[in-house]
Amino acid sequence: MSKVTRTYRFGNFELDASERRLLHHGAEIPLRLKVFEILLLLVENAGHLLTREELLQRVWSDVAVEENNLSAVVCNLRKSLGESATGQAYIETVPRVGYRFVAPVKEINPAPRPQPAASRQQIRFCRTSDNVRLAYSTTGTGYPIVRTANCFNHLDFEWDGATWRHWVKDLAPHFSILRYDGRSNGLSDWEVNDISFEAWVRDLETVVDAAGVEKFALVGASQGGAVSIAYAIRHPERVSHLILCGAYSRGTEYRDRPDALQVRRALQTLVQLDWGRYNPNFFNLVTNLYIPEHAEAEDQEWFNDLQRRSTSPGNLSRVMRVCDGINVRALLPLVTSPTLVFHSDRDRVAPQDEGRLLAAEIPDARFVPLSSGNHLLVGDEPAWDVFVQEITAFLPGRDLRGEGSRAAGTKAAVLQMAGRSS
Repeated sequence: MSKVTRTYRFGNFELDASERRLLHHGAEIPLRLKVFEILLLLVENAGHLLTREELLQRVWSDVAVEENNLSAVVCNLRKSLGESATGQAYIETVPRVGYRFVAPVKEINPAPRPQPAASRQQIRFCRTSDNVRLAYSTTGTGYPIVRTANCFNHLDFEWDGATWRHWVKDLAPHFSILRYDGRSNGLSDWEVNDISFEAWVRDLETVVDAAGVEKFALVGASQGGAVSIAYAIRHPERVSHLILCGAYSRGTEYRDRPDALQVRRALQTLVQLDWGRYNPNFFNLVTNLYIPEHAEAEDQEWFNDLQRRSTSPGNLSRVMRVCDGINVRALLPLVTSPTLVFHSDRDRVAPQDEGRLLAAEIPDARFVPLSSGNHLLVGDEPAWDVFVQEITAFLPGRDLRGEGSRAAGTKAAVLQMAGRSS
């Protein structure tokens, strides 16, 4: 399938819709995400009036904002286009109604360019034993990696976002990556009865079986680490390697940190009250916990949008309660897969002590400290380069997907203990 780049020219500007870039005489003009989206809508509808209500609905569809937000974005856009300096007007204001792009626009349609196989995403669906529809995707070629779902996932919206595009760029050319939206998240079913640790483990089992992957490296980030640990001891014959990043075996209720638990409870209350709908700065607070460093303003605004798009406030509150109650520490000595543990030294979502505990109690695990404050690594930070180098060296070059060996072990006892932990 070909990828077509939509490019528009007006005045001395060139707007690349696919790459989200605005160029002036060939030099890029940085634009915030909302500013770019407004410009693209106006340019695509050049000569036609777009009402304020229509613009608000299309750009801020998932959150209630005031009209002043739109006015501020348009003002920022005018400055970026240099209207006051050049005396040339691109955007016409129709008082109390909306805006119209008045400059002549020429659309350029170059020949379609082939999309590399590693950067294609194939999304499919499967159903769990309790009839929950899950979305999963595969991309890349090579040794199979399965990435466990975590708190904010959306297969489609994440594709070119701060938390996933670097996986496609740096890892998909060398590995086949399977990921999925957990129940109540992203493209999977949101209206579900069971949101629990045990349900999360079953989701992983369902997706892996549906995708037909027999043996693979399992990557667990955040609460996905505990899910990965439980899966690895239930199915040791399928997990060739275990990779944990920003993970923990104990939720906030089990960390002997009453102050941290109080903060977590307050955050849950704000989520339940849908605080972000009334105060958009709430999303900034969460973003600054997850990716406070090495993220451009546009990436942080994107993560704000991810929070809105990936799940509902009610579901997020339920997920947070389950995360707080996780305790799989007793399972750590039972892990038999070779294990690599990454953890950022300034992680404010899961303290680095939790990563050290994983590495200390999982037999023969190796600990790789990362110099970062990000709970989810972004592609422009040195810690990501370390992550890629270590994983490349850790995973084997040969393909184990065809191996059908079944490891022996105390699976019944493991299942019983894992059930108690959730």
